[in-house]
Amino acid sequence: MKEKMSQYVSLLRVKHYIKNLFIFLPLFFAAKITHQISFIYSIVAFAAFSLAASSIYILNDYLDIEEDRRHPTKRYRPLALGSVKTAHAFVLMVLLFCVGSVVMAALSWNACIILWVYVIMNIAYSLYIKKIAIMDVTIIAIGFVLRLFVGSAVTGIMLSKWIVVLTFLLALFIALAKRRDDLLILNDTGQSMRKANDGYNLEFINATMIIMASVVIVAYTLYTTSTEVIERFGSNHLYLTALFVVLGIMRYMQITFVFKDSGSPTKVLFKDRFMQITLVIWIATFIWIIYL
Repeated sequence: MKEKMSQYVSLLRVKHYIKNLFIFLPLFFAAKITHQISFIYSIVAFAAFSLAASSIYILNDYLDIEEDRRHPTKRYRPLALGSVKTAHAFVLMVLLFCVGSVVMAALSWNACIILWVYVIMNIAYSLYIKKIAIMDVTIIAIGFVLRLFVGSAVTGIMLSKWIVVLTFLLALFIALAKRRDDLLILNDTGQSMRKANDGYNLEFINATMIIMASVVIVAYTLYTTSTEVIERFGSNHLYLTALFVVLGIMRYMQITFVFKDSGSPTKVLFKDRFMQITLVIWIATFIWIIYL
């Protein structure tokens, strides 16, 4: 029974729910994380979005069964492994989408519409767009931006252009690192894990990642030193947090280029102590500057 439950947890990709913490960023960057009602709304939106996202993970796993069975790690996913019946997965997929939609609609119709846009976009991604190089990573990055808009819709907090741009750029950087891992598997095994790999090579990925890393660092530095942000938070010390952004980017590039282990961003965050410490210190420093 315990093993069966673990297979369903794996099917839902519960660990990937950490991505949905982006829903809380509008609250965090607006210095309103202590606003009780908005925080509760964000928690409920997080739960609703996570359920709907799990329905997309199930669909994607079903469509990728054959590709996953050739992948060195994805072959252990429940549908590829056969540990969860396809019929059961489909029922669960529909149920999760419906519950997630109803809960989100109860919070905000605008948030629910954004959720549906996310779902439709990811269905298109699973069926076709993931086969198109550049467009595949762009859709992934847009997905993170939509999480921000969900958080904005349920709390009524207007999004800063900075947070939208930075989220998109960072997500694009991480998505490219994931594609690089796929290319390494292709070079080692001769088996392509996805059709979009035809539009990439290591030189292109490496150069693009370096560009994106540079742009993220510059954009974040401009954000922390902009007059608008300094006036909003009443502090001109935000630039100090840029140090931890630089360290985080450098560490992720080390994991990608040196250790060659960027296939799962979620795994990196859960297991890499350097990244965890850097993230915690960045959050603590930001909180100290804007809240205390």
